[in-house]
Amino acid sequence: MIINEIKDLSVEELQAKTQELQQELFNLKFQLHTGHLENTARVSQVRKDVARVKTVLSGKLNA
Repeated sequence: MIINEIKDLSVEELQAKTQELQQELFNLKFQLHTGHLENTARVSQVRKDVARVKTVLSGKLNA
């Protein structure tokens, strides 16, 4: 996910995106531990996306 796309979202959209990414991360971790995950790099990518969204969200909430 590109940071410019994240910055254009509203606070509500950022919160929804955070929930969506955290759910995806949970599913990926579950697949990883059961041995069904093919693209293990996706876990790291989603974790970074969650961090980006949370960073932008906290900046908007504090502004």
